[in-house]
Amino acid sequence: MTTRRTLIATVAALAVGGTLAIAQQPKQLTIATGGTGGVYYPLAGGFGAILAKAAPGWTATAEVTGGSVDNMKLINAAKADVAFTQVDTAVDALNARDKFVGTKVPVRALAVLYSNIMQVVTLESSGITKFEDLKGKRVSTGSPGSGTEIMAFRLIEAAGLDKDKDMKRERLGAAESANALKDSKIDAFFFVAGLPTSAITDVAASPGMKMKLVDHDHLVPKIVEKNGPVYSVGAIPAGTYPNQAVAAKTAAVWNILAVNEKTPDDLAYLLTKTMMEKVEDLTRVHKEAANIKPAIQKSANAGVPWHPGALKYFKEKNIALD
Repeated sequence: MTTRRTLIATVAALAVGGTLAIAQQPKQLTIATGGTGGVYYPLAGGFGAILAKAAPGWTATAEVTGGSVDNMKLINAAKADVAFTQVDTAVDALNARDKFVGTKVPVRALAVLYSNIMQVVTLESSGITKFEDLKGKRVSTGSPGSGTEIMAFRLIEAAGLDKDKDMKRERLGAAESANALKDSKIDAFFFVAGLPTSAITDVAASPGMKMKLVDHDHLVPKIVEKNGPVYSVGAIPAGTYPNQAVAAKTAAVWNILAVNEKTPDDLAYLLTKTMMEKVEDLTRVHKEAANIKPAIQKSANAGVPWHPGALKYFKEKNIALD
């Protein structure tokens, strides 16, 4: 069952630029995020607080979830109004495949946010020096319902390993994985998120142990071949985490802010406008927000159709997306 925690913030439902009004009775918006050890949750809390200042009227709940898969299911069931999600998961949801077989989710994009980086975390004492060394190890592949789990499974398959036979697999979130690694209950864990991720910072800063990030960029062509161009090569620069002297070569996937296609156009417009124009404020919550830029909307891969409300906003900014 999805764990729920809330951050309450007031969300605008009134005029945008003095000309737009949402033609609904005020209600509470729910923002589906991820675990507390990742980036979605603090960004959503910050986004809600920023919306509060934009134009009072509605309330918003930033909800802890298992991650992208859960978020798409919540959007489909109208149990969340807005969601942070990875593009690969949104594409699966739209096309009723993988975790969504039999259920086509009418997901629409509001904005491309930033690139999620897959982080494969271990300790130097584990003996794991390359991705294929995960064979025979105790590995957390992310919490059920997370984008981490989907991407981890695809990378493991691309490496020629069997996720069920070749490793003892746990299904833990970022914070739980970090604690399990420090307590020697697992040998490595996967987590895909923006940089830095607080749970991984915790591991890197822990005395008496040396964190290691495992390269896996060589697997990207294989997962692209099977799943389409939703993935790319990424990197974790040296110094991203405490005592991290060497950069890591990774897989990456874009994140989007998403809604159901039934979301009113004026609300979608408001959410898009606020996200795009309050990046400086949001960067004070997490520095990954600095990578949310109007310029990337056309070149980045949103994966799913744009919501008309978002298209209206970007057209006003002379950014043609359709």
